[in-house]
Amino acid sequence: MKKIKIFAGIAWAFICLIIILALFPGLGSFSGSLAKLPFMKINPNYTGGEVEQSLIMDNCTLDIRRPVFDGLFREREKGFVQIDWRGNIPEEINDTIDYDSDGSNDFSVRINSKSSETQLQAFSDKVRDVGISTPTSYGWAVRVNVVKTNSEIR
Repeated sequence: MKKIKIFAGIAWAFICLIIILALFPGLGSFSGSLAKLPFMKINPNYTGGEVEQSLIMDNCTLDIRRPVFDGLFREREKGFVQIDWRGNIPEEINDTIDYDSDGSNDFSVRINSKSSETQLQAFSDKVRDVGISTPTSYGWAVRVNVVKTNSEIR
């Protein structure tokens, strides 16, 4: 019985080795096709969320992204909203943002792109502070920390 178990274990390991060697050349195309499946998405904590509004200005485009409250198991009470300026960024950016599309401005942001100084003026109780303000390869990105109101918490 002991020899049968040893032989079965060695045979199983050899079969697995053959399968791995046979599949190894195709792993690159397999992983590429797996990544293209519709349910495979990059976490919004890294991308900033989906673009909710795009405002086209004279020299740049302002992308207001969907607020991100994603957690590991459930949504968090604290999150952020990312604002992207794409294109030719002026030395001084001064915009008023309505991130939740309720018709009232939520905050105003002023950025000096030369000194990287960012000032935030909140008009809503949901807006907290600036999380990140940084130049990017496409222009400038700002993440503003926000919280959910009691009616938004599930």
